[in-house]
Amino acid sequence: MIAAIKPAGTNTRGLLAYLYGRGSHDEHFDPHIVAGFAMLGMPDPGRDENATLTELGRYLDEPVTLRNSEFGKPVTDHVWHCPVRAAPEDRHLSDTEWGEIAQRIVQAAGIAPASDDLACRWIAVRHADDHIHILATTVREDGRRPKLHDSGLRVGDACREIEKDYGLHRLKKGDRTGTRRPTQAEMHKAERLGWEQPSPEWLQDRIRAAIPHVTGAEEFIAYLEATGIEVQARRGPSGDLLGYAVGRPGDVNEAGEQIYHPGSKISPDLSLPKIKARLESSQPEEHPTARRNHPSTPWHQAADALDTLHTDLADDTHAQAHITALGELIEATAEKAPDNLRAELQAASKAFARAQRSQVRAEDRAAHALRSAARDIVHTATGPDGSALTALVAALVWAAIVAGRWHEAKNHAHQADAARQAVQHLQTAADRALTPMLAELTARPPRDQARRVLASDVRAAVPDHAERVLADPAWPALATALADAEARGHPPHQLLREAAAQRELITARQPARVLVTRIQHTGRSPAPNRRAEAARRRSTIAVSAQQTGIGRLPVVTPSPTEQQHRQRR
Repeated sequence: MIAAIKPAGTNTRGLLAYLYGRGSHDEHFDPHIVAGFAMLGMPDPGRDENATLTELGRYLDEPVTLRNSEFGKPVTDHVWHCPVRAAPEDRHLSDTEWGEIAQRIVQAAGIAPASDDLACRWIAVRHADDHIHILATTVREDGRRPKLHDSGLRVGDACREIEKDYGLHRLKKGDRTGTRRPTQAEMHKAERLGWEQPSPEWLQDRIRAAIPHVTGAEEFIAYLEATGIEVQARRGPSGDLLGYAVGRPGDVNEAGEQIYHPGSKISPDLSLPKIKARLESSQPEEHPTARRNHPSTPWHQAADALDTLHTDLADDTHAQAHITALGELIEATAEKAPDNLRAELQAASKAFARAQRSQVRAEDRAAHALRSAARDIVHTATGPDGSALTALVAALVWAAIVAGRWHEAKNHAHQADAARQAVQHLQTAADRALTPMLAELTARPPRDQARRVLASDVRAAVPDHAERVLADPAWPALATALADAEARGHPPHQLLREAAAQRELITARQPARVLVTRIQHTGRSPAPNRRAEAARRRSTIAVSAQQTGIGRLPVVTPSPTEQQHRQRR
């Protein structure tokens, strides 16, 4: 059950006209009052043809009118409006039940506390099976204003109790970090203009997409303007940026004026101070394009940055910072990904946005590596090769799982749900990215003898999961990946242990597929030549011994594992 308190209004009669009208799409039928304040003595315009909305409005407004006649400053923001809607799967509630629910909500809000004969005047109107509208005028019978601070939280708590008591679909408790839902007017406007999203949602997506591209607040504003968004910057006398509001091109009011939405109203984490804190935490020492000659691509660097995520969540403030930055990395990956993956990655980014914010304060500087990785990806001129993209998307799947587990441990129900939704989209993208790689690896299997030796490595390195790995349809591809890595000088058993340590296999649907992406990533470069390294060490020690007068050199003996792999090669 959702109770959505609307911003204070000024026109009681106008709201009554909507509640008793036919609706924008003739969706209202049989409007009538199901509950009201104790002294409600007016006939119901929905049941009495002689009753009028004007009379009912005046009756509800009487305390407001009396107060305004006695005090110099009139009350204008006096209309309290709260639609209350049941879930689509809920049973049909009777008028009596809706009336009881309305009574509990106005008590929780502070509109009409229990046993308070001087409370505000209110009514609950039902004009559809699945919801009611509560209208109240917020001046009490004694002329005072009700205490409505934090009424949304109290009403939300009351709804959770109502769901339990009436056997309705139970929602999770809010934590004041969710985004504002679009109003009916915004949704109808989007439908009328052929927009897929209401303006606040459209703007939120574009603000989040801008963050990985910029390194400061001024650059952020300039980037939004360059992408065609209407921006209204608020500055102090010194010219310093103090705040911002954004508008969607073509979204104007009746007077033809651009409609602007403050960033903090679009989403709590998109206020200017919070965006500045995130951007300033990842100020680069050099421009991202200056690292183009780095031997590892930004895609590989991003996967590397995710390797330690599970250990970075030990401290709550660091955990929240890494999860916020993870959302930025998902957004950046979606922007640069191939067409066949982009839609799923964008859906993952949109879902994960809810997981990016909680009541835990983030220590943004802790997530410098992830933010730098996201910035490098959006600034790279070339797309990823198949193995790099596959490794990164697979790493994002695990990172989102880890983030969801952290939220679950902290009882962040909404955030944990958002992370789970993101994982589903990321998993679909990972499967699509991995398919061509698996086909290529499976097409060139190692010889039978080599595969039997590699199977022994699997049993030795991950004994608890070996049979699942070897029974996985992706095992032939994993065997090829291990053989390729071994040819580059990497011991397969060591790579397997490292891969299992980075990503636990208990919850993996197909453990061999998980290991393939890890092996391809960690074993992509040739391993250091051990013989050459040993010779270099002997040479260095010899020179040092001559200089210091120390005589004999120590004998370097290969370990049994090294001897085994030398024989295999």
